[in-house]
Amino acid sequence: MTFPATQTAGSDAHGPAETASSQSPGDDLIELLFFAYRDFVGDPDRILAQYGFGRAHHRVLHFVDRYPGLTIAELLDILRITKQSLNRVLKDLIEQDYIVQKTGTSDRRQRLLFCTDRGTALAGDLIRVQTHRVTRALAEPAPGAGEGGALSAQNFLLAMIEPEERAAVRRLMARRARSAA
Repeated sequence: MTFPATQTAGSDAHGPAETASSQSPGDDLIELLFFAYRDFVGDPDRILAQYGFGRAHHRVLHFVDRYPGLTIAELLDILRITKQSLNRVLKDLIEQDYIVQKTGTSDRRQRLLFCTDRGTALAGDLIRVQTHRVTRALAEPAPGAGEGGALSAQNFLLAMIEPEERAAVRRLMARRARSAA
């Protein structure tokens, strides 16, 4: 992994950009959250790419699998995306037999969504890789805490990052801390 060699301070519509010396204590957590999220979604991204699917497909599959019979309106509310965006993703998943749409029993205008066996299998594969990453991160003891040491939010997020990437993330963050001193 390669990170930029220099940091440039600039300004935006909200005023001057924060510099490394004016960081708040939560900045490291936010930065680690970005790296942890990148790797957390990277695992399923690699699986989804084999099917020609993306993250929106993942989210739809996840919620339809977890909540069989979910209505399109409920799914729109959960995902907070446009109906047009959802329709594109649903079209892919329905055409490729991962999701089926059924008419509501009490209201025939409703469209209820269900995963097919194929959809349930893919959703299971995706959740397994993410569960593995979270479980692995939770199992890592806090540095210097000894056996059974508590895992801080910062250490948990660092543990969510690919092991071979952690040193580069630590170096990047240390560089900012040195420039703040």
